[in-house]
Amino acid sequence: MLQRRQIGWNRDMIISDKTIRALLASGELGISPLQDIQIQPASVDIRLGNTFRSLEYDSEETLRMDSSIKYIKTTGDTFLLQPGQFVLASTMEYFRLPGDITAFVEGRSSVGRIGLFIHNAGWVDPGFEGEITLELFNAGSSAIELKAGRRVGQLVFARLDTHAENPYNGKYQGQRDATGSLIDLDDELNVL
Repeated sequence: MLQRRQIGWNRDMIISDKTIRALLASGELGISPLQDIQIQPASVDIRLGNTFRSLEYDSEETLRMDSSIKYIKTTGDTFLLQPGQFVLASTMEYFRLPGDITAFVEGRSSVGRIGLFIHNAGWVDPGFEGEITLELFNAGSSAIELKAGRRVGQLVFARLDTHAENPYNGKYQGQRDATGSLIDLDDELNVL
């Protein structure tokens, strides 16, 4: 049986506000900048940064996953997301997760209720360090003004049953700003 940590939490569960604060105070978890009001009962609110990336292509072009994808970068405190438009955005916060904590990215209900869908493939690996790139989609019929600093989602942390053998150290490690897809750098498995 695995020994439990001295601070008093069980493994394999969602981490509470009390434990989040203890992890931050010990330096085991890093989130910067962070205001105490962002710490919720079982999550940390994430805010929009000031960089956005839109896909650069025309409607006749096919995006290929084995080729570099082109984006148009926009930097500013506001971005007008049109109905049906997709854009990448960065979090204002820079995260540093230890090798035994993972996180799930969730949109805030209040944001979803106006038609703004927030996603980042939903998962942050243990050992990840960097700003999180969010995929934003306007599913509504009106434009949505995105403002840097606005709370748009939340990060829910969970502890692994044991420290990961190979914590994340991939192509997005240390990313800053909204980072486009680097899928063309993947080592694909040979399929027979």
